[in-house]
Amino acid sequence: MGHRREFEIPFVGLKPGIHEYSYQVTDRFFESFGPQDFTGVNAQVKVSLDRKSSFMMLKFEIGGNLVVSCDRCGNDLPLDLWDEFRVTVKMVEEPELMNDQEEDPDVYYIGRNESHIDVAAWIYEFVNLSIPMQKTCAPGSSGGDGCNPAAMDILKKMEVKDQEPSSNPIWKDLEKFRDLEKE
Repeated sequence: MGHRREFEIPFVGLKPGIHEYSYQVTDRFFESFGPQDFTGVNAQVKVSLDRKSSFMMLKFEIGGNLVVSCDRCGNDLPLDLWDEFRVTVKMVEEPELMNDQEEDPDVYYIGRNESHIDVAAWIYEFVNLSIPMQKTCAPGSSGGDGCNPAAMDILKKMEVKDQEPSSNPIWKDLEKFRDLEKE
């Protein structure tokens, strides 16, 4: 991942209180993270940093839209993004050890000598978490499921028909024991 200073927040000189930052995130932002399951990203990320003496509370507000593929038919499916996430950043002597031991994913540790906090990885993660797990076309006005009819026809042809369970000779002799139990 390339080092991008625009996503670093210098917090050392900040007075205690809330400080707000805004980021415009597009497909270009995700290039350094590798291929994604979405395109056409136009997201606005608002980060509120509440500075305290020994820790910081970060609130990420994700908004905007992107395009994903429908899980059933493969059509492009535009999605609106909206979600909020919170992270507590604590300053400690041994941040690597503390991060390895921490079980709460909403707590992150940095070294006391740090002067900047990079929010790019969190923005990447939170945009991805804002996308629903199941992505399907919305029901159409004609009462259908909204998916591409040609793709749905192909899927129906490929469906395995429910067949009568074939009797397996291995289980045939076990039937005798079931009959013995009833006696």
